[in-house]
Amino acid sequence: MLFKQQALLRQKLFVLGSLAIGSLLYLVARVGSLDRLQPLCPIDGRFGPRSQDEIPLRALQFKRGLLHELKQQLPKAIIIGVRKGGTRALLEMLNLHPAVVKASQEIHFFDNDENYAKGIEWYRKKMPFSYPHQITIEKSPAYFITEEVPERIYKMNSSIKLLIIVREPTTRAISDYTQVLEGKERKNKTYYKFEKLAIDPNTCEVNTKYKAVRTSIYTKHLERWLKYFPIEQFHIVDGDRLITEPLPELQLVEKFLNLPPRISQYNLYFNVTRGFYCLRFNIVFNKCLAGSKGRIHPEVDTSVITKLRKFFHPFNQKFYQITGRTFNWP
Repeated sequence: MLFKQQALLRQKLFVLGSLAIGSLLYLVARVGSLDRLQPLCPIDGRFGPRSQDEIPLRALQFKRGLLHELKQQLPKAIIIGVRKGGTRALLEMLNLHPAVVKASQEIHFFDNDENYAKGIEWYRKKMPFSYPHQITIEKSPAYFITEEVPERIYKMNSSIKLLIIVREPTTRAISDYTQVLEGKERKNKTYYKFEKLAIDPNTCEVNTKYKAVRTSIYTKHLERWLKYFPIEQFHIVDGDRLITEPLPELQLVEKFLNLPPRISQYNLYFNVTRGFYCLRFNIVFNKCLAGSKGRIHPEVDTSVITKLRKFFHPFNQKFYQITGRTFNWP
């Protein structure tokens, strides 16, 4: 009888211990997520040591009045493109910064006439809650290539900061094709080979009517944006480098957005299984991008790749000249 009582007591202690540990882990994660809403210090250039009279912001979060400052703000920066350049990776990595709050979904407000007709308040309500000194960022890569978008964004905020992430144009076009191909295969539909779409069978030249090719002519789209915004309001991110060496690219974006340097190597760790970098927010919460990222590209005829690179070369040179950033693409 005594043995059964002791066993029952041990079982109860084990359950209570498990609950206590679970509660502790929840609180750690909760505090970590609350800390993400509130940056370490306001974005006003005051990033020196905190005075003795200041109350730590983590403590302030629990004061009732501060919750009233949470609002859905219009974005102060937008990742406008390009498709298959790494827009999702860039957005998720920037969200490591405590002063950045991201929209979780692509809004497609400025490139979709039906959404745009719903008005700016509809757009605002699609944004996450944030504090006044935080920067809300959204990404919709279709913005970059849609003709009406530059003027529409200009009317909302003529001083907004615009982020463009690019990859080597031929690689980006093949990645674009690969995503569409996967969608077709998922629906058991047939699809043309990349070579047949990218090369006009009648002229044997590059098919500029193929959307994947048109999107990779970066300078043509950028020139449309420059009719409304000066080049100083754009920052070009190297999407290829973001894959292999993300931290330097993120530090350049922090500087462009006038953010204090907060993202460090601690926040980025290479996942050997996935083959690219994952994110570490705190001791509890890690995150990797969706499994659809890093798709294996189909083999493409080398003569087609050579022809595409030769076609993109003059456009690339002009892009370097306009942006002041050289990528040495072949």
